[in-house]
Amino acid sequence: MRIHQIRVGHMQNFCYLIGDPVTEEGVVVDPGFEGPSILEAAKKAKIRIKYILNTHCHFDHTGANKDIKEATGSKIVIHREDARYLKHFTPPPADIETEDGQIIELGKMAFKFIHTPGHSPGSCLIHVDGSVMTGDTLFVGSIGRCDLPGGSPEAMYRSLQTRVLALPRESVIFPGHDYGHSPTSTLEREMKENPYLNCPSLDAFVGMTTGGYGL
Repeated sequence: MRIHQIRVGHMQNFCYLIGDPVTEEGVVVDPGFEGPSILEAAKKAKIRIKYILNTHCHFDHTGANKDIKEATGSKIVIHREDARYLKHFTPPPADIETEDGQIIELGKMAFKFIHTPGHSPGSCLIHVDGSVMTGDTLFVGSIGRCDLPGGSPEAMYRSLQTRVLALPRESVIFPGHDYGHSPTSTLEREMKENPYLNCPSLDAFVGMTTGGYGL
């Protein structure tokens, strides 16, 4: 399995191409902008895109879904809680609406959707072979905003405590935006350095997220 991290658009977004070098089949995660550029990158990487995996519904992670789907015939996959927003605000609608823990298989690769509401109702981590595409749930050194429509500091706290911190410490973190001091991290490193993973209580966490963290 190979992961290609691509920076796209004007909001420091990361998009990911993940492919099997043997079958040359793969997926794209969060194609928010620059559909033609993503398609060209997939061609150079010899990845035939079969699925479009969205960590959540916001336009900066789904805006190029249409271009990718029309060019490749791939299926759009998103958690059911965010599927309705995708349908109304950034069509085309999802082909597959996932539940927590659902796995999308492609050859020897298995992409597990882990529901982490907080940034949006249907935000998910996408886990594959020790790597985690964290979308806007977890950044390098920070987290995604909880004050947008559908966001919730309380839900984010629970997601971080019960879902993110439950991952193996050696998990490699691939965030949805290039907001940190490095483009990737590990959960072990984030547990040491990310203040949002070290809040002693829900009240402390809510105080931090309402204090203008601004990401």
